Amino acid sequence: MNQSRSEAEACSMRTRSLNHSAYKLQYHIVWGTKYRRKWLKPYVKIALKKSLYATCKKYPTLFIQTVNTDEDHVHIQMEIPPSIAISDAVQKLKGISSIALRKEFKFIREMYLEKDGIWSVWIFVSSIGLNADHEVSNRVAGKKESQPRRPRSRCRPFRDTSLG
Repeated sequence: MNQSRSEAEACSMRTRSLNHSAYKLQYHIVWGTKYRRKWLKPYVKIALKKSLYATCKKYPTLFIQTVNTDEDHVHIQMEIPPSIAISDAVQKLKGISSIALRKEFKFIREMYLEKDGIWSVWIFVSSIGLNADHEVSNRVAGKKESQPRRPRSRCRPFRDTSLG
């Protein structure tokens, strides 16, 4: 898949098709580091992205739209076909990236001596509606849009004076 798409194309949801179905499904997926340890530094993020995109190359029905991290969790906006369970797709991404990051970074190997992995077991998943695509893309990319505050209602309760 060509990753040098235009920004306008990257922000829109595409209709994808398999042999017997067509779909437009995107998800916002979040998972954390084990014990919420803060080791996702910029240089680790580069290796993580490389691993995630390589995983999607192995599984061409998965498509990552955007990846971003904080120091202790990962945000991904991605397309997953209806034939694959979300948990299975996330398991592949977490498992393969765990192996790759342990192999590349000694401090991660030493931080997690047990073989259980480097990611927490929890995940957060929300589906992205057709109209919310741009909003979620900005959130995953780390762009904060300032939303206007709603003014408080200054209305007084209605009193019917016609009844006396």
